[in-house]
Amino acid sequence: MTLQRLRLAKNEDKRLRSGHLWIYSNEVDTAATPLRNFAAGEHAIVENQQGKSLGLAYVNPQSLICARLLSSDERTIDVNFFKKRIKSALALREALFDHPCYRLIYGESDLLPGLVVDRFGDHLSVQLNTAGMDAMRDIIIEALVRMLQPQSILLRNDAAVRKLEGLELEVVTAYGDVPSEVELIENGVRFLAPLAEGQKTGWFYDQRPNREWLRHLAPGKRVLDVFSYIGSFGVQAAVFGATDVWCADISESALDMVHKNAELNGVADKLCTVQGDAFTTLKSLKEADERFDIIIVDPPAFIKRKKDQKEGILAYRRINEMAMRLLNHDGFLISGSCSMHMPREELLDLVRASARHIDRHAQILAEGMQGSDHPVHAAIPETRYLKAVLSRISRV
Repeated sequence: MTLQRLRLAKNEDKRLRSGHLWIYSNEVDTAATPLRNFAAGEHAIVENQQGKSLGLAYVNPQSLICARLLSSDERTIDVNFFKKRIKSALALREALFDHPCYRLIYGESDLLPGLVVDRFGDHLSVQLNTAGMDAMRDIIIEALVRMLQPQSILLRNDAAVRKLEGLELEVVTAYGDVPSEVELIENGVRFLAPLAEGQKTGWFYDQRPNREWLRHLAPGKRVLDVFSYIGSFGVQAAVFGATDVWCADISESALDMVHKNAELNGVADKLCTVQGDAFTTLKSLKEADERFDIIIVDPPAFIKRKKDQKEGILAYRRINEMAMRLLNHDGFLISGSCSMHMPREELLDLVRASARHIDRHAQILAEGMQGSDHPVHAAIPETRYLKAVLSRISRV
């Protein structure tokens, strides 16, 4: 089959030549190759203004990112193509991790833009976040089955980003018999995660190295895990030797899993949960004169779009300041942000400003980012999104 050609406007090939994979709609020579001529998910040969081929991409005329490059040549995108990319991604993870619990495919960074695969041993949780990847779901599932022989594959196609691609939101079984919960091991700690009913793919592997900070900090400490979800920070703190751990989250079902995970690791006696909005919870804990030695604040993205930046930064500052008020003298604060639109320098300044506003002194001890199963593509800054700051907060 002869593929249509998508021609870029003059000088708009620079980003692709540097290694990026995205093409924005305003970079296309729409006089020569109108976007309306392409169907969502259709494959096309991308060429520069002079007609030189830059590779093969899938196209979605409905999206601001109207095309994403799959290959720098014009090869056929088939099961073997995906098997080769999965094999490369798998080799990296197997070199880095002792257990088959990790993000196996991280979209653009693994040269499979729009595809996310989290592995929980013999079970896979998959997100097809673009029309291009959704159109290839059958060969993607076939390639995953051939490469990994999983027991099950669940499609967690309920991320809001699919709406921007003109796609339906769905959670469906693609292969095998999907269990309601899967077991994983992280930093030597066992967890159960809900696949179909949990957040995103069921677990947040990206904070793994930053949770490891607790191994040396937690012994003998009183810990508060805000936005705890199913206890990823809190349960690890308890296993690492914390004497008293509080997990706070708005979801009752998530907190039920916190207790389940605490029992799984033999630390149920150390752990209690608080259900409610995080800001309200922190206010109530302050009024009750509760104090903690370590507080983790790892909220969902407060800045989903650039236009949310001002309001989002205020929310980050407010939540961090409220947490600092609950810390004992020389207590430790772990501040996280998964907002791509907030630079790491902004989070550092926010910690500083929050501390100074309440007459505290912040010492930055470490900075973290997403784990190595979420590798950063050197030419795609958007693939680096997670920031974490470990600081000691002292009274002046």
